[in-house]
Formats: sequence, C-alpha cells, structure tokens
Amino acid sequence: MKTEFQDVSETQKKITIEIPSDVVDAEIDRVAKGYSKQARLPGFRPGKVPSNIIKQRFRDEIHHEVMHGLIPRAVEEALQERGIEPVSTPDIKDVSLREGEPLTFTADIETVPPFDPGDLSTITLRQHPSTITEDAIEKTLERLRERGAKQESVEGRPVSDGDIVVVDLDRTDPDGKVDHHEGVSIELGAAGNPPEFDQNLVGLSVGDEKTFVIHFPEDYSVQDMANTDVTYKVKVKEIRRKVLPELDDEFAKDIGDFESLAALRERVRGDMQADAEQHAKQHVRSDLLKQLGQRVTFELPPSLVDREIDRRLEEFARRLMDQGVDPRKAGIDWGQFREAQREPARDAVASALVLDEIARRENLTVSAEDIDKEVAQFASSSGRTPAAVRAQLEKEGGLARLSAGLRREKAVDFAMSHAKMTTE
Repeated sequence: MKTEFQDVSETQKKITIEIPSDVVDAEIDRVAKGYSKQARLPGFRPGKVPSNIIKQRFRDEIHHEVMHGLIPRAVEEALQERGIEPVSTPDIKDVSLREGEPLTFTADIETVPPFDPGDLSTITLRQHPSTITEDAIEKTLERLRERGAKQESVEGRPVSDGDIVVVDLDRTDPDGKVDHHEGVSIELGAAGNPPEFDQNLVGLSVGDEKTFVIHFPEDYSVQDMANTDVTYKVKVKEIRRKVLPELDDEFAKDIGDFESLAALRERVRGDMQADAEQHAKQHVRSDLLKQLGQRVTFELPPSLVDREIDRRLEEFARRLMDQGVDPRKAGIDWGQFREAQREPARDAVASALVLDEIARRENLTVSAEDIDKEVAQFASSSGRTPAAVRAQLEKEGGLARLSAGLRREKAVDFAMSHAKMTTE
C-alpha cells in the first residue's frame, strides 16, 4: 500500500492512498463469490452463475462492499503508522476502483497536534470571598415575607403606588386589533408593566374608566413594540394592597419546620453560605479553564467546535421542552443563536483538549468504582435505580462520555492542586 501525507495545517491532513491491484482483485473475487452463492439468475442453477456474469450483474453492489471493506482498514493502518489520531470520521474523496487496477482515494483528516500544556504552577487563581453579610440575610428574609404576603381590598381611597388594581382592560394595537381582558390584576411598580402605565392608574377609584395612549420608545426591550403607540382602556373593579406578615416566630413556623425566627435565620445563613461557596468554586474553576484554554496555540479542528455548538443547541432546546416550550415555535433565530455560541464553544473545546492532554501526561484514569459512584449519584438525583441508569447509558453509548467527563474532572483537580491560589 502506498501512502502520501500532506500537511494542510496543524490540524488538517490529507492522505492519498493506493491499494495494490492484487489486493483489490482478491477482495472483488471474495465478495463476488458471496453473491454467486445467493444469486438467482435465469438460465443458471443456484451457485453456478459464472464469476464474470456475477461481477457484471452486481458490479455496483460488489464495488460498494469492496470499498467499504478496504478503505477504512487502509486509512486506519496509514494513521497508525504516522501516530495520528483523528477527532472525526475521515472525509473520503476521489475514489477510483476498477478491476485489475489499484484502488486510489484521498482522505481528509482532522487531528490534534501534540502540544505541551505547560507548567501548571504558573497559573494564578483568585478565590473570591464567600462571606455572607447580615444585610444580605435580611434581604432574603424580606423576600420570604413578600412571598407570604396576602392581599386585602381597599375602600374609600383611590389607587396609589404599590397597590394591586383589578381592571377590565382593552388593548388596541397600532394595527387596530383589540384584545379584551376581564379581571386583570396589575401590581403598580412591577417591572413588566409598560412605560408610564402605572401613572395612568394612580388616582382612579373603583368604577372609574380611563382611555390613554402609551408610546413605547425605540430602545424598548421588546422589539416588536418599539416605537409604537398602543391604546389602553381600563375600568377599575377593585383596589387591593399587599399585607406582609410580621417577621416573627409565627412567620418562621408558617413557612417551614422552624421553631423560631432565629432558627429560620440560621437556615437562611447556612443556605446562602453554601451557595456563595459553590459560586466561588465555580468562579475559580471557570478562571482555570479559561487560562488552560489559552494555552492552545493552534487553530482548533472545526468539527470539534461544530460538535460543541450542536451540543449546546440541543441542551438549550431540551431546557425549553422541559419548560413546556416548543423550540420550533419559540421565535428564536437559531442561526443567530448558533453563531453566538461559536466563541464560547471554542473556549470549551480548547480547555477540554488541554485537560485531555494533562490526563494523558499524568496517566489519570477512571476506575470502575468511579463510574459506579457517578451512576449511583445520578440515580439518586433522578429517582431511578442505578441499574436503570446504567442500562440507559449503555444503550445510548453514554458510559464512554461519562468516563471521559470524569477523567477531565480528575485533570481539573490535578491542575487546581498545582496552581497558585490567592484570596481577594
């Protein structure tokens, strides 16, 4: 077998391969014999059809099987000789196959060149503080009070800031389309209210009606509404106000299994502390991955970047479906969304390549116990049995991905242990 390698770039290789004619003819004869045993042609007994007729009658099918058998083996042999590991399926082109002649073709290969992740001790990471202030705890308690608020009807006064107003509402779009709604509750001061909408309600009393026009500015967050005029007609049916519960022991008992306000405050402090510590760890991890990714000096293989973009799109679409949203009807420009993911996808691929290289260099491995532990944790969080989770992973080919992910986590821990840590 003759091979000729061409370095298109650090990550792109082209191989021209020629398989000798005797090997090709032997493979054609072998495949043709299989067809001869099964062929049923008029005028010939089963298994007695001449080879030349079989080769002529089933030429395309035989050649397809020959190429399918010889080409992958030839590519694999050529790559092994050069020590090249492809990151995607080779792109086979310019195939020429004729009986009595060599089989020739080219293969475009994407690969990752050997590289050195460098001295990990030169990485400096900053540990963000995770101290919880009393002010932050009080704000969290206030949000809990807001969730436990009740509404009471207000009589004898007009609408004022902070009220909840129940109205019948007609909304007329610029094109004249009218949407009618009855018994709509509107909280004055809510972030989602149209601009200047609240001011038009302040001062109205129960039974009052009012028609007004609101102009949405050019920089309005909802582009379809930007620089348009919308007419509203409202009739006030009821005025309510929020009544917050007292922040005391009874409040603590009402919202959970807490004996006192002090116990609730301690739980809030603990939960916030855990969240802050997790956030700080995630920040350090992100900083580490960013610095590792910057150590890749070659152009990344396009297939790896595209694969990561596909994964991100699939994950986002899956989250939409989990929320009951049809991704096809979500009004998302998927082409624009895809391009927006290209740069973060490049960063993710670069850091993953460095982690894989660290794992190879340091002989980091994943044991069966590591996989069993991860499967058990996933089973516990999903309410399934470990056996069911493992069976699904095996069916979907997910065990290899799980193992690769755990190996990279070991590489993260290794890099973290060698980096310098400072505290802000």
